[in-house]
Amino acid sequence: MKEVYNKKNIAIFALGGLDEIGKNMYVIQYQDELIIIDAGIKFPGDDLFGIDYVIPDFTYLIDNKEKIRGLFITHGHEDHIGGIPYLLKELSIPIYAGRLATAFIKEKLKEHNIVNQTTLHEITEDDQVYFDQLNIRFFRTNHSIPDSFGIVINTPYGNIVHTGDFKFDLTSIGPSANKAKIASIGNEGVLCLLSDSTNSEIPGFSLSEKVIGETIHEIFEQLSGRVIFATFASNIYRIGQAIEASLKANRKIVILGRSLERAVRIAKELKYIHIPDDEIIRPSMINYYHDHQVSVICTGSQGEPFAALSRIANGSHRHITIHANDTVIFSSSPIPGNAISINKIIDQLNRRGADVIHHKIKAIHTSGHGAQEELKLMIRLLKPMFFVPIHGEYRMLKKHTQLASECDIPYDRSFILDNGYVLEVNRTLAQVTTSVPASPVYIDGEGIGDIGTVVLRDRRILSEAGILLITTCIDVEKSHVVSGPEMITRGFVYVKGSQQIIEQVCQRAKFTIQNTIQEDGIQLKSLKRKIVKNVQSYLYKEIKRRPLIIPIIIKV
Repeated sequence: MKEVYNKKNIAIFALGGLDEIGKNMYVIQYQDELIIIDAGIKFPGDDLFGIDYVIPDFTYLIDNKEKIRGLFITHGHEDHIGGIPYLLKELSIPIYAGRLATAFIKEKLKEHNIVNQTTLHEITEDDQVYFDQLNIRFFRTNHSIPDSFGIVINTPYGNIVHTGDFKFDLTSIGPSANKAKIASIGNEGVLCLLSDSTNSEIPGFSLSEKVIGETIHEIFEQLSGRVIFATFASNIYRIGQAIEASLKANRKIVILGRSLERAVRIAKELKYIHIPDDEIIRPSMINYYHDHQVSVICTGSQGEPFAALSRIANGSHRHITIHANDTVIFSSSPIPGNAISINKIIDQLNRRGADVIHHKIKAIHTSGHGAQEELKLMIRLLKPMFFVPIHGEYRMLKKHTQLASECDIPYDRSFILDNGYVLEVNRTLAQVTTSVPASPVYIDGEGIGDIGTVVLRDRRILSEAGILLITTCIDVEKSHVVSGPEMITRGFVYVKGSQQIIEQVCQRAKFTIQNTIQEDGIQLKSLKRKIVKNVQSYLYKEIKRRPLIIPIIIKV
């Protein structure tokens, strides 16, 4: 679809990232110039059976490709760059990103065999990008990964600011957030602020990475057995802390997990992580060292079933089995929905004899997102006229508007948007006027967008109630049942223990078929619909289940 908003105004909307955690993608458009900020993925919940990733809907961007001036990346996490290969399969557009994010994007494009689809521009916070109507600037922020930036879009009506993911860490590991530049941008005047809402429900300030680093060093010094340190592959600062603590304790380091190996290699090449090559050993070498001489850094802190830590916990890892004096450290907090999987792995590790340390026991994790006082500080520094909370579930967005009201931004100047809803802004007015396509797009293997709600509904039914195949052979000329109906079931009931139910289902199906043929003749669609309706009604009445019912009619 072409643009549907008033071109005299600035259009602000999200294709992902609102009322959810993940698939961040935001669009700023003025007249014939369109800026994209981030292109992330979202990992599927338990209700999305068989889905690998969820990405934004690119329909509007494809329909308006001639207006796109560039994709600007705030930082290198998957929920901000993971959708880039899928976007580039549809469009060829320039990408602007920081040093680390650029390296990650290059690796990602190699994996997808995408070449010559884009020009990658590496940016710093001192760079500016000029277009006819819009100019883009950057400011450094603190996050759990180096080279994180906020983005300023200068428009004829004033500055639009997107914070990216941020916190204010006063004792940060890397460079501190550029508070002076942020304040300077605020003094210029900010028309609209789009700000990270992830931790808007958490009071106070987030813990400093320096505090976490001290705790990690303290733990490593005290332990005499092996240390298995689980974290996100993209949490470069935390990985660096675990490596530094290992080296200080004279431990060799094993890196487990393909994504983690790639992240460490890139961070090492860019000198964000410092580790001599001979201090890293292969997993197959781990048993050649005493327990106190080894640290394992691995993926799986969110309970992912195929990650390294899960395989260690269930005893299926090729090289590593739990020893009685092992200590496993979960240096992360649970993403919503992952608590059950994480608790299961913790139980498995304890059962195998390991000690487990997680964020509820010791301060071994801090968020890369600012808590309430940091969010207020960002609002106070930038002093926007209009405010849009982004990057969070609805309750987080709502809470962020409450924090904004405490910072003198009235509720009628804050806008909690849904993905696709267009906020039109000018010097004096902001209002939601229209919407663009923004439904989630599902990645299932090599399939992109070919899995819809009907398929997902069928998968859910299969997982909850099983499937029933009702097979019947019908003589077309004589219009009567030659054989059947016969029933095949999977995941529904145990056949040998449910003969009465199966016989009743077959009888009802046969009765339905005979009656329908006599009344309507052999009309396959009508016949199948009536079989499903009558059998489903009986099963729910008797056993309160609704399996997926598929009638198969064979004509002879």
